[in-house]
Amino acid sequence: MAAKIKKGDTVVVLTGRDKGKSGEVVQILTSDNKALVRGINMVRRHQKQTQAQEAGIVAKEAPIHMSNIALADPKDGKATRVGFKVQDDGTKVRVSRRSGDLIDG
Repeated sequence: MAAKIKKGDTVVVLTGRDKGKSGEVVQILTSDNKALVRGINMVRRHQKQTQAQEAGIVAKEAPIHMSNIALADPKDGKATRVGFKVQDDGTKVRVSRRSGDLIDG
């Protein structure tokens, strides 16, 4: 099945403490059905000292479930569902259900 949300997409959070916020997808974790979104679902973790990094408490993104995020419409930035359309040249593209705009290409 084709991916409705991909790395680099702008998404809107639908539920949780970050509801209404938007951010860019950094990584998709397909096995867990989760995504890492820049600036969303921030948690503070204790970090052990390594050669590269100092010890301390660092803030980083935690994965958020795919059901709790929706793609942002390219036209107005609001949450939209994703559909697929096969173009005349045979390429399959994602389409915004809200506005009908193409998402890729």
